[in-house]
Amino acid sequence: MDRARLLDLLTRVASGGVSTGDALEQLARLPFEDLGFARVDHHRALRCGFPEVIFGQGKDDAQLCEIFVRLAASGVNVLATRVSASAAALAQSRIAAADYDPLSRTLVLRQRPRAARGGLIAICAAGTADLPVAEEARRTAEIMDQRVETFYDVGVAGIHRLLAQSERLRQAHVVVVAAGMEGALPSVVGGLVRAPVIAVPTSVGYGASFGGIAALLAMLNSCAAGVSVVNIDNGFAAGYQAALISGLVEADAAPRDVPAAAQQEHARHA
Repeated sequence: MDRARLLDLLTRVASGGVSTGDALEQLARLPFEDLGFARVDHHRALRCGFPEVIFGQGKDDAQLCEIFVRLAASGVNVLATRVSASAAALAQSRIAAADYDPLSRTLVLRQRPRAARGGLIAICAAGTADLPVAEEARRTAEIMDQRVETFYDVGVAGIHRLLAQSERLRQAHVVVVAAGMEGALPSVVGGLVRAPVIAVPTSVGYGASFGGIAALLAMLNSCAAGVSVVNIDNGFAAGYQAALISGLVEADAAPRDVPAAAQQEHARHA
């Protein structure tokens, strides 16, 4: 934060030289913190609704730690993805409250009370091998203050496992579906719910899966009209997009069109 520029702006607002609306627009574009190896955007939350997220892959431990600490110093919730255990340990040595999940490789710090807002996000994983991606989506959506329910190991090879959860799935306002192999699960889910479905191809599969490309192409060619697709293994993007959609829903929004018994179950979980 450039204190001199901010003080000048606030002085002009106080004197009536700048309207509060114009000041807000200027603040939305104002400062970043130059660390030499990174320029930390401290006003991302003002512009976009959530602070800058750190992509840990490719950064050394010290770089990731310093960015994490500088974001934390501004008092916001902080999320870092693709974080190694050693980088997480270094960050936690400086911020003990930071929470690391080795499965999803995410490091989060909650500094603001969880807001009671938004709809319900359902996160489905076809198989246990898809959990790292699904959990990245879950941790992302939750640090963005959204309600999440998970449905894991519900792939099409045992479709009765998915159908057993169909009533609950239909209560969600957005559904994230992570699947590898042939990538069929998002199309099936898309045929069961009226909520938007965000498909995440994972790199899980044998040789002809081509590291998730087979699942990606299958999802891009889905016959279910409500399915959109993010990049391979990108649980973060799916969770973030789902949180943006869910955040538009009133916190007390009624469940989707489901039988009365399922609505009662929804009330117990809310």
